[in-house]
Formats: sequence, C-alpha cells, structure tokens
Amino acid sequence: MSSSGSTYGDIHRYEPARESTAATLAIVLLTVVEVVFVFMFTYGLVEGWALSDTGNMFLGGILAVVFIDLAFILVLYRKEFLPDVIIVKKRRRKWEDLYVREEDADGADIGVDAWEQVKRAVYPYYKR
Repeated sequence: MSSSGSTYGDIHRYEPARESTAATLAIVLLTVVEVVFVFMFTYGLVEGWALSDTGNMFLGGILAVVFIDLAFILVLYRKEFLPDVIIVKKRRRKWEDLYVREEDADGADIGVDAWEQVKRAVYPYYKR
C-alpha cells in the first residue's frame, strides 16, 4: 500500500461492520450460557464444593468454561460488530532512533569548533 498522499491520522480504509442476525443470536445464546455457568460457579463456591479434590477440579473446569465462553463472545463481537479501519500512522524519523537531538537533526557546520567535532567523532557520548 502506498501512502504517498496520506497524512497522519487519515483513514486509509473503512469497511462498516456486517452486523449479521446469526451473530446476534449466537452472542445472546453464549451470554445465556455464560450467566448459567457463572451462577453455577458462584453456587459451588457458596456451597463449599471446593473443599474436596473432585469439587475443586469441577469448579476449576467451570471457571475455564466461563472464560472460554467469554472469549467466544468477544471474538464474535469484534468480527461482526466493529468496523474494519486502517488509519495512517506517523512514522518515526530515523534520527530519533539514533538518539540525536532535534536541533542536531540537520547536522553540524564544517569548520566551526573543529576540536569539539574531533572529540565527538572519537568518543560519541562526549558531553558538550
């Protein structure tokens, strides 16, 4: 992709969300399942299921199902209901990666304080 005419912050591509009915129904059903498993986990904690080894593993499994179900809900929401947008980002200038100060980005004049330039050439971290 060529960004020759784009400036910082321009939207390069925008595709609206599909917002399908099937995805809406799937999210509603997954949310109902999520609420049921959260209720089971809470009920199990209150009733003391975690006091036995088997009950502890069962509660851990329920908690895993809760998070996996939540992940599916979020994936469906991102895929079907959020728009696909590409925004032009600002590229860093190369001298910023080299720890050059902004006032030194254009370089130094030749012949001005030559001894300082020799010191900086020999030892780049020399302070002025």
